[in-house]
Amino acid sequence: MTAVPGQKPPPQGRPGAEARTPPRLPPGGHRGGPMPGAGMPAEKSMNFGPSARRLLGRLRPHRLPLVVIVGLALISVGFSVYGPKVLGHATDLIFSGVIARQLPAGTTAEQAVAAARAAGNDNFADMLARMDLVPGVGIDFTALGRVLLLALGLYLAASLLMWWQGWLLNGVVQRTVLRLRAEVEEKLNRLPLPYFDRQPRGELLSRVTNDIDNISQTLQQTLSQLLTSLLTLVGVLAMMFWISPLLALVALVAVPLSVVVTGQIAKRSQPKFIAQWKHTGELNGQIEEAFTGHELVKVFGRQREVEAAFTAKNEELFRASFGAQFISGIIMPAMMFVGNLSYVAIAVVGGLRVASGSMSLGDVQAFIQYSRQFTQPLTQVASMANLLQSGVASAERVFAVLDADEQSPDPAAPARVTDPHGRVEFEHVSFRYEPDKPLIEDLSLVAEPGHTVAIVGPTGAGKTTLVNLIMRFYELDAGRITLDGVDVSTLRRDYLRGRIGMVLQDTWLFGGTIRDNIAYGRPTASEEEIVAAARATFVDRFVRSLPDGYDTVIDEEGSNVSAGEKQLITIARAFLAEPSLLILDEATSSVDTRTEVLLQRAMAALRSDRTSFVIAHRLSTIRDADLILMMENGSIVEQGTHERLLAARGAYHRLYQSQFTQPDPVVLPEPVTRTAASVQG
Repeated sequence: MTAVPGQKPPPQGRPGAEARTPPRLPPGGHRGGPMPGAGMPAEKSMNFGPSARRLLGRLRPHRLPLVVIVGLALISVGFSVYGPKVLGHATDLIFSGVIARQLPAGTTAEQAVAAARAAGNDNFADMLARMDLVPGVGIDFTALGRVLLLALGLYLAASLLMWWQGWLLNGVVQRTVLRLRAEVEEKLNRLPLPYFDRQPRGELLSRVTNDIDNISQTLQQTLSQLLTSLLTLVGVLAMMFWISPLLALVALVAVPLSVVVTGQIAKRSQPKFIAQWKHTGELNGQIEEAFTGHELVKVFGRQREVEAAFTAKNEELFRASFGAQFISGIIMPAMMFVGNLSYVAIAVVGGLRVASGSMSLGDVQAFIQYSRQFTQPLTQVASMANLLQSGVASAERVFAVLDADEQSPDPAAPARVTDPHGRVEFEHVSFRYEPDKPLIEDLSLVAEPGHTVAIVGPTGAGKTTLVNLIMRFYELDAGRITLDGVDVSTLRRDYLRGRIGMVLQDTWLFGGTIRDNIAYGRPTASEEEIVAAARATFVDRFVRSLPDGYDTVIDEEGSNVSAGEKQLITIARAFLAEPSLLILDEATSSVDTRTEVLLQRAMAALRSDRTSFVIAHRLSTIRDADLILMMENGSIVEQGTHERLLAARGAYHRLYQSQFTQPDPVVLPEPVTRTAASVQG
């Protein structure tokens, strides 16, 4: 939104709400505004599969780096998988040397085998027949050294390639998250104000910060491990079948059992992760709201209630988080148990095959290593299930923001105001926040160029809604609004709002200097223009008394300047922007009477040669308005000048006189006194 918003966006929520934040309802309730509860985290999660595929689909722009990453992982895993086979050969060299040293020197291997058979040791003879040995000669340390150096080289190369792969993957993930965060920010700027009416700020901030950070962590920690684990699984399985198909089949018995265990546990933990992040967002919203209004909380002595609400929501978050982590944490111990069962079966069958001479000791050793490597990827994938489910749950919440309905697009061929004067006309305008609750029906009015139109009426009459429709914060249900004869719906929103200055009762200053806050209305303004605007709105008077003057830094809450001074700064901001249409919504509610008189003079100069809409509760501030609109229940019940409306002795006259008369006393029921008779009876 580019207007010259003197303040933060106009109040949302309840129809006709006058510049105030709708209160938070008890846990489980809905905020004010149309379609209560819309935009809140869904109770029922999306399907895990489609959400995970959509999340991984965001990596598609990085196809080339991903191909390189997969290639590096393939080579690295290949080296790692071949390592145990090389070490198994080293074990065979050692074992053959030990056995050969015990055989008579000068004989051949065939003679040694024949002698063993003649002695009735057929199993020993079969084992000797599989060995490459020279009787009487010990371990061949030269060959053993070459084998060990080869194994060392393989593992070293695998580690270096894995490091390179991790470095590339980190870049891909962070760029993906960077793009996702940028898309969410752009999406927020395209969402209509009704979306923010229904969305607690803390909940929305949680999606933009906590959930995106969790997605980043999930992608970073799982993609590399998942890719490596799957490749390792395939490579190890191939080596296991190469060494011994029988033992490979024994090891594969653990796979379906692991899949069943993981699936059953994951199915029960996923809803817990959805609830965990849902409660995290709600708790953030509660904390943000309580902290923003901490002064009022203390004034009304509601610390206990705030603490009780926090404790209750914190307890809900604890139960959801504990359940999610505990249930998903069962996966790894269960997988380790299944893996140990497989290990025992392989050790027993392998030992029998070595004893029978069907396999060498080195092959059995390599196979046992492969069995560990085979169960390890399964265990890693299972242990990543909780992280994956948590990340996908966060992705669902972020996707819910990205999938929200956007405001209607600007026209492809937007119109422009060719002859700007500031004439605003409402033609049979109808608007309602909720379909079944009419607010403004068939309203027509004309604000002539250079005139000041004051809008008065009781709270909730639709005064702020009226000016919000001019700004196109909301779209009309019927009729149209024209600016200098041009339908505002045919203008680009930024073009329309760039011609309007708006000062609200609820002031907004950002963290920065006073100079920066004033220049927000027109960033290209010179120092002289900024000071001139400050002088015209009496900001210069108090700024000169500050040690740093215009370089005084205001914190985000504006706590180092008074409420009246904040309002003066925002008026100076609108003054500097030089808009053709000015909207003042209770713009002097926080200043003293003397300053208000001075400001009225300044705003009179500000309103000269431009159309102004002024919303006021203090009717003394709009006595000189060219046109006063008296609104009740979304309709204009009276209109005219101050004198004419007083003479009519209608609704405006009653509202005006109510400022000078005491309200009727409220008659309270007499207290009930307890007498002895009542106690007895």
